[in-house]
Amino acid sequence: MPAHRHSTALAEPGTRDMGRRRFLGYLIAAPTLAVAVGAGIEFLDEVPAHAAVPSPPEPSDLYDLSDALTDAARPTANLISIVVNEDGSVSFAVPRAECGQGMTTALAMVIAEEMDLPLDKVNMTLADARPELLFNQLTGGSNTIHAMYTPVRVAAAIAKGKLLDAAAAIMQEQAAQLTSREGLITGPAGQVLGYGDLAKAAAVTKSVQVAAPVLKPESQFRIVGKPTGRIDALDIVTGRKRFAMDIEVPDAKPTMVCRAPTINGTPKKLKNAFDVMAMPGVLDLAIIATGVAVRAETFGQCMDAIRAMDVTWGPGTVDGESDETVIAKLKAATLPLAPAAPGTKVIDTEFTFAFASSSPLETNCAVADVREDRAEIWGSLKVPITALQEIALMLGMPQSAVTVHVAQGGGSFGRHLFPDAAKEAAEASQKMGKPVKLMWHRTDDFRQGRTHPMCTSTIRTAYAGGNVVSFQQNHTSVQTDFSHGLGEIITATAAKLPGGNYSLAQSIFLLTQNTPYNFGVATQLLNEIDLKFNTGSMRNVYSPNVRCAQELVVDQLAAAMGQDPVEFRRAFLKTDLQRSVLDKAAEVGEWGRSLPDGVAQGIAVHCEYKNTMAALVEVDTRPDTVNREIKDAMTGPRVTRATYVIVPGSLCINPTGLEAMMMGGLMDATSMALTGSLHMKDGMPLEGSWDNYFYTRQWNTPPKLEVVIMPPDPSGEVGGGGEAGVAASMGAIACAYSRAVGKTQTFFPVNHNDPLRFEPYPLVPPIPESPTDGLTNPL
Repeated sequence: MPAHRHSTALAEPGTRDMGRRRFLGYLIAAPTLAVAVGAGIEFLDEVPAHAAVPSPPEPSDLYDLSDALTDAARPTANLISIVVNEDGSVSFAVPRAECGQGMTTALAMVIAEEMDLPLDKVNMTLADARPELLFNQLTGGSNTIHAMYTPVRVAAAIAKGKLLDAAAAIMQEQAAQLTSREGLITGPAGQVLGYGDLAKAAAVTKSVQVAAPVLKPESQFRIVGKPTGRIDALDIVTGRKRFAMDIEVPDAKPTMVCRAPTINGTPKKLKNAFDVMAMPGVLDLAIIATGVAVRAETFGQCMDAIRAMDVTWGPGTVDGESDETVIAKLKAATLPLAPAAPGTKVIDTEFTFAFASSSPLETNCAVADVREDRAEIWGSLKVPITALQEIALMLGMPQSAVTVHVAQGGGSFGRHLFPDAAKEAAEASQKMGKPVKLMWHRTDDFRQGRTHPMCTSTIRTAYAGGNVVSFQQNHTSVQTDFSHGLGEIITATAAKLPGGNYSLAQSIFLLTQNTPYNFGVATQLLNEIDLKFNTGSMRNVYSPNVRCAQELVVDQLAAAMGQDPVEFRRAFLKTDLQRSVLDKAAEVGEWGRSLPDGVAQGIAVHCEYKNTMAALVEVDTRPDTVNREIKDAMTGPRVTRATYVIVPGSLCINPTGLEAMMMGGLMDATSMALTGSLHMKDGMPLEGSWDNYFYTRQWNTPPKLEVVIMPPDPSGEVGGGGEAGVAASMGAIACAYSRAVGKTQTFFPVNHNDPLRFEPYPLVPPIPESPTDGLTNPL
């Protein structure tokens, strides 16, 4: 995290700081030992001035989205417990969603470390929706580790302490004379007891508060900080890992939905229902809020039925909107820039970013079994409490009658913040009176699924006398939908922002956006237009676009002032920590090395999620460097080399997992900067599958990619990594491309405005030649 933010911690001697609060421990009444933690008194950090000509602190320098999410989660931390089992293992039901980011492995490492257990003795599961947790069951904002590291560690330490006390009583020794290792407690005379032997003896019959323990010094860590493979890796590669579509519920048959030819169009009537019901394998039909659901013996038969349907549709929410109309509305809504100071030189630049798809590998899916008096739902849900509440309201049931199980997700990137598939499955199951296993078609995911909104960013910089004296950035976007539960958290914590209450989007923008450079008076403003596209918080939300635009302007400033891009950044960065990642990236990535025409380097710096990061990439724009025979290759540009440097807050729990997330972030950034976008036309994206949505492919993945994890920042806080690799990478790629072609690129991705290289899939199913008319429709 930036060096100008210092965390004054209430830490026990010999341990790293414990963050913004002191935690209290609780022993939970249970048959075997169960431990939870709760939050104590809060105090605010001081932010000292830094740099000779500093920019004023921005809101996210003082209090950022990670702080807001963590503060919202802590009041119910005592409702989450670690349980010691009689077989010597430990169980922890994580109130978060695992979608491939590896947080279950990281938290298992923390528990194993603090309890002196083998890692394979920690059983991690995903908790069902628990409304009593309030804001403590939302997966987003790369916040899981920041919010849960200290509470989980304290609970594990308390559990180990109680096991030592129970062993001391049995051995008739002092607890201080006992040692613990690998799930065993050894006495001074060599007597040994396993954790399983002590699970009942250490349990309590009445929940009580206990003091927080002294945590293990990091110098004694044997698991945390060591490169570790995923705890579920073997299950994944052997096919034993169960995702939502692998869940077996009796009689839950394949189900899909026929959707409108425009976004959010509504079904009015299925005109040929009898014909469809007579098709092979078709079992049930139901009109639901988003379309016509069909339940069949196989998904293939569902698809056949959908193609045969003749549906009368109501209007959608963005009928007639296309890229051109949206851009015009964005430009009209752009907030005016203030005049620059007299006597300064001014650079004005406007950037445009196209719609993009979250594009997880797993399509939207869920399983539902709705009965007359109860409902049970399974799905990858990042805000399961909101899902439960919305489903209960839709079904007309009390929340206590609805159970929502959180399943492993096959990727998310913000997609699973919304319970779209779970709500459809629940509605279809209720109307059909039978269990369903509902899956979206890939084309539905691209066209009707959640998108990263189209946006523009207008920047005015003024410089004079070797200094940048002002920096204005006005970001204008199609509105981002925050109705998934994050909005409630922001509403609950927005009062802590300097300046008071802001709207949800403005709050999140201010909680996440800043510039790492001392550019005098710096302002960043957001304005959103009320177009009802299905948008969402795609990986890293605003930062990839905002920081991409900033870094391109930094290169413009360096050129205008006659300086090397790296030297210019080094002179204007706010902190030594930022300069350290910049220098390391320049060193490892060999900044300034000789490259052929059409190939160039770009570099960018970014701070978010308590991390400080820099990316240096090389981009080849020569069309003959890509095999023209590759069907989806768009003859360049391509990233040929990448270096990513990160200072991971105050601690890196799992270097292997962090490295993987930075690599994934680079792949997302490559897509957003160069090739991957949605072309909006007449109220619907033209892209319909992977063969025409050009996410990063093998041909434009850098053959040389190096992730450098630098020593943690001792003055920082534990950070999150899920989204940390995107913004700096996108900025660096955009700068490299611009330098390679000799002019600043202002529309992203680069290839968006090229002629389409695919034939769009039909927007509606073909109408049968002889639809059934004049009969009573079974729907």
